[in-house]
Amino acid sequence: MRLVPIECVREGCYLAKTLFDESGRTLLKEGIKLTSPIIKRIKDIHIYSLYVTDEYSEKEINDIIKPELRQKSIALVRETFSDVERIYSNLHNSSLNKKKRGILLKQKEDYLSSIHDLAEELLDNILSNKNIMVNLVDIKSMDAYTYQHCVNVAILSLVLGIGLQLTKHELIDLCIGALLHDIGKVFIPKEILLKEGPLTYSEFEIMKEHPKKGYSYLKNSHSVSAFSRMVVLQHHEREDGLGYPDNQSGSKINKLAKIVSVADVYDALTSDRPYRRGLSPNEAFEFILGNAGTMFDYDIVKAFAKIIVPYPEGTIVQLSNGDICVVESTPPDYPLRPEVKIVKSNNRNSVGSLVSLVKELSLVISSVQYEV
Repeated sequence: MRLVPIECVREGCYLAKTLFDESGRTLLKEGIKLTSPIIKRIKDIHIYSLYVTDEYSEKEINDIIKPELRQKSIALVRETFSDVERIYSNLHNSSLNKKKRGILLKQKEDYLSSIHDLAEELLDNILSNKNIMVNLVDIKSMDAYTYQHCVNVAILSLVLGIGLQLTKHELIDLCIGALLHDIGKVFIPKEILLKEGPLTYSEFEIMKEHPKKGYSYLKNSHSVSAFSRMVVLQHHEREDGLGYPDNQSGSKINKLAKIVSVADVYDALTSDRPYRRGLSPNEAFEFILGNAGTMFDYDIVKAFAKIIVPYPEGTIVQLSNGDICVVESTPPDYPLRPEVKIVKSNNRNSVGSLVSLVKELSLVISSVQYEV
């Protein structure tokens, strides 16, 4: 299976990963043969990339967590965000009596407590997975982007945290903070949050308020630790002090927030948006590495480089000698030097041969190809 932009998907190949709607219901099941009407239908629901199986990429890539747990997580985050909006609105009703206020505050704690339970389930599921290198980019629908993004950031953050040898308590706090890191967006005007294009300067200034708004909502909660709340507040801070909301730098930024910052940017970069297509994993990988020490903590980027696969199995690449190859495997210590199989070459005798880029130092990957 390989990830392909929708405009490069050919009739006759097969859908390799089931597509879901914003409520977690199945839209198209994996294994279906893709035809022009089906491809058009996928475009119409604003999904811009697909995992497909074709003659070049028949291997399956498994998700880090069980698919049913991913869908359950997205549904719970969506429900939590919706209830935050409802509860917040009702709590600020001037006619609310003391009894009803107490009921709403209890509901708030119940929903946040369910996020804690989800964090434990996600951690247990990931720890049971022997291979926790990240091979997949999560395909998101535009309608459920925020919820899918929060879940993916939580998963990426947990894998990073495990690589950094955090304790179980730290990993739970990390996961809760990641699941809730964008909860402040509930309080951002919908016309800004859902705008199908780049934000203006004034709109972005309003958007930059979401970390503080989220932190303010959570600060008196007994179900969310101080460490998780700092993730919500600081996930857009930068090592060099040029982030927001408080221009914190270096050691003034919570360690867990630094981890979520890397996961947040990687997932955002690789996600399709209405106004731009997502970067390929290798492009996002190189962006993170190139900003170590400025945007991101250097040690966290080092850990990131060990768990992200920039060229997942099934990716079709062009080498510096012009050969077209499919990625077969990635050595753990050399993520940018995978083993590839030649599928197209001027030298017909080499087609089908395996090439280890760890050994063939004169060759480099020059680009990712979607059409062969």
